[in-house]
Amino acid sequence: MLESLPERVNSNAPLVHRGRWVNLTFTLGIGDADFLITVTAGWVTKIEPRPLATHSGVFTIRAERETWLEHWREVPPRDYHDLWSMLPKGLATLDGDLLPLMQNLQYFKDVIASLREAPSHA
Repeated sequence: MLESLPERVNSNAPLVHRGRWVNLTFTLGIGDADFLITVTAGWVTKIEPRPLATHSGVFTIRAERETWLEHWREVPPRDYHDLWSMLPKGLATLDGDLLPLMQNLQYFKDVIASLREAPSHA
């Protein structure tokens, strides 16, 4: 699923524009797996499994795989719908230098939410 992130973000012109000042690598933890996601001027330019524990991004957002799957549902249930609602419930954690995250919070929340299931049409 994570492999579709660059296409989903980079094809969303308003999202890329919102992140136009973002140039960094952050870590997204999905269960026991960590991925380094590089953003250049709002574009997701690289995703790779974290090769060594000493390699990390500016900050880390981490949750269990099941938590992310709930967050990425078409309509996520309460407490899973937003990163900020997941934190106080202990469903997700943040670590590292949070200043760039807070300065571009809506951008990062939308980048992560871009992996949500496409709306189903009956």
